Amino acid sequence: MEIELLEKEKDSIKVRIKGADMTLITPLVQGLLEDKDVAEVKYTIGHAQMEDPTLYIRVKTGKPQSALKKTAKSLTNEFKEAREALQKDLK
Repeated sequence: MEIELLEKEKDSIKVRIKGADMTLITPLVQGLLEDKDVAEVKYTIGHAQMEDPTLYIRVKTGKPQSALKKTAKSLTNEFKEAREALQKDLK
């Protein structure tokens, strides 16, 4: 997966997430929407076979890049904990 910065403003960014599908986009958008510093989140998918998803983030305070990084890190931790629990339970 690769993230390409398409637009950058003081309070917003637009990125293309290459190789991502709804399995990644949905929890990412949900996590961003739960962030009190995020004002708006939009995503477009286009044709699933031909276009990579595009994500737009606008913040009330702080940097949009920080909000995206914080949400991605939180999701990483959640999936890590779930994986560890599954490994423990399936022994």
